[in-house]
Amino acid sequence: MNKKNIDYSLMLPSIILTLLLSIPLALFKEKGGIVVNAVFSFITSNFKWAFLLFGLFCVVFLIWLALSRWGNIFLGQPGEKPEFSNYTWAAMIFCAGIGIAIVYWAFIEPVYYMGGPPLGVAAGTSMAAEFAGMLGQFHWGVTPWAIYCIPTIPIAYSIHVKRASTLRLSTACKGVIGSHAEGFAGKMINVLVIFAMIGGVGTSLGLAVPLVTTLFAHMLGIQESFSLQIIVLTIFTALIAVTVYSGLQKGMAKLADFNTYIAYFLLAFVFIVGPTIFILNLWVNSLGLMVTDFIRMSLWTDPIANSGFPEGWTVFYWAWWIAYAPMMGLFVARISRGRTVKQVILGELIFGSLGCWVFFAIWGGYAIDVQISGAMDVASIVAELGTTGTIVAILSSLPLGNQLIIPVFTVLCVVFLATTLNSAAFTLSAQVTKNIKGDEEPNKWNRTLWAIFLGVFAVGLLATGGLKTVQLASIVVALPLMPILLIMVVSVMKWMREDYGEILMPKVAVKEEREIKSIAE
Repeated sequence: MNKKNIDYSLMLPSIILTLLLSIPLALFKEKGGIVVNAVFSFITSNFKWAFLLFGLFCVVFLIWLALSRWGNIFLGQPGEKPEFSNYTWAAMIFCAGIGIAIVYWAFIEPVYYMGGPPLGVAAGTSMAAEFAGMLGQFHWGVTPWAIYCIPTIPIAYSIHVKRASTLRLSTACKGVIGSHAEGFAGKMINVLVIFAMIGGVGTSLGLAVPLVTTLFAHMLGIQESFSLQIIVLTIFTALIAVTVYSGLQKGMAKLADFNTYIAYFLLAFVFIVGPTIFILNLWVNSLGLMVTDFIRMSLWTDPIANSGFPEGWTVFYWAWWIAYAPMMGLFVARISRGRTVKQVILGELIFGSLGCWVFFAIWGGYAIDVQISGAMDVASIVAELGTTGTIVAILSSLPLGNQLIIPVFTVLCVVFLATTLNSAAFTLSAQVTKNIKGDEEPNKWNRTLWAIFLGVFAVGLLATGGLKTVQLASIVVALPLMPILLIMVVSVMKWMREDYGEILMPKVAVKEEREIKSIAE
């Protein structure tokens, strides 16, 4: 593959549109913030029913698909073996899909829930603490991973079964929109996806850079500053550029494996030195609450009290996952050759959900324990020091917190973000490649250019203070992305029926279908 294989007609408009939207929001962040917040508030308030229905649909549809005959369809050519081991494959999926966000929110999100629980539960009560243990697992569990998986199956089918020559969302819509996938409609879909992906990376950077800057400042005993943020971001960009240049096998796969080992150590440490029995009891209790209230929480719009909880949490998260879904769909589809539809669905739903549950069970359980036991007033610390300062305070409360845990946690943050941004750079470069097969990678120049662009883009947003506004703007595109994802679902089911209908459908159904066709003719 060479530079001539780059589709500049897609790459340049996507970058230009992103800059045209982002620069004014960054330069005029107060006015831009007001506009974006107003638009986002309008969308979450008026379309929360749509986001909630879409999330539940993803779960129900994928479970049905995995357990149906269609779940046995092989994503690849006969005899092809998976490119990655099950462990590495699962690690790459988890690190790409969650990244820095899980280590950021697992410690402090439950404390927010205790202060503002849903379903009429009184704040600060024992029931509020129980819901705090459950809600993180609900918002980071099966539904988010189902949303991620919805585009994965159509894209994987298009590149590994239909042998499509491009790795794009528009290609996976071809079963419905036909030749329009290669025309103006297809380009609009892909430009929208690229903007959402760049904004999604902005969300990750918006969490990571301030957190890692606070951690470095704490370890070195210096003041936080913009210069330190730039140094941190430079380290991120360099690590991303090196690993994305190395490719999937030598770069991202090894980084994902290394990342999981660090996470295992930190999770095991907190579980052992923390309130082990309390964590286990709270986790089991949380799973019970989630199973009991899953449907209710999935469809709870709070139409009477209008407390704002669904919009502020559930709908916000579902929109966030939807905005990230194209990137995850493209990346997971690319690394899933040689597996069945059922294996991909269950792999994402089970491995992804279980990984998030463990983080929230152990780290979130520890935070809830120190709050309700009075060992640390986490809620007050959040109000005083903010989220990043609170995470440092919680880590410092652990044995060997300053000497061992904070340095290791800092490494985890850096590597977690690097794996996420590696995935973004890889899929962005694949999006703008004219011809790429399911077993190929975009060329190194293309991958590295996107990694550098993401870093430079983030520096500009940090310098102007417009990062939060841009990341919110990217989540706004979740609304038009929903119908696109549904088109992809219809597209892949149409393809499967055409390619495997007589093989996988019951004989009676095939006979009836043939009779209907003969009558119609």
